[in-house]
Amino acid sequence: MKTLYIIRHAKSSWKNLELDDFERPLNKRGKKNAPFMADVLKAKNVKPELIISSPALRAKRTAQTIAKALNYSKEIVYLEQIYEASASTLERIVKNVGDEHNVAFLFGHNPGLNMLVEKYVAFEENIPTCGIVEIKFSCESWSQANKKNAEFISFEYPKKI
Repeated sequence: MKTLYIIRHAKSSWKNLELDDFERPLNKRGKKNAPFMADVLKAKNVKPELIISSPALRAKRTAQTIAKALNYSKEIVYLEQIYEASASTLERIVKNVGDEHNVAFLFGHNPGLNMLVEKYVAFEENIPTCGIVEIKFSCESWSQANKKNAEFISFEYPKKI
């Protein structure tokens, strides 16, 4: 059994229009929502064994905030290809997760994250900033994760709670 948490970065700032999209920081709401959603995960007793994130600043800060709140002590894996990734690219990343990890977090961006979720389960909602989709796969290897063995478990986001 493998569990994937697909997490969209928290709300980012558009204050400085000269900043490259990749460098946009979290705004006030994003800085509040990331620890809030970490508390939601903590209440569910979620313990990530691997965290993979886009290196874009807003995703990176969201991943770091949630990792710290959940006492994740390993290194976060930053992968350039997550930024502006297609669903196929994200799916390849998931399939290459080491099988020693049963619980993985994937931090990234839309529309790629939404398309990835739709590849695995019937899901027609938009993942808002700091939204978290939990999917369980009935398989022993991440390489076997697919629509047939995927089960939608939960969808949480700040405004829902």
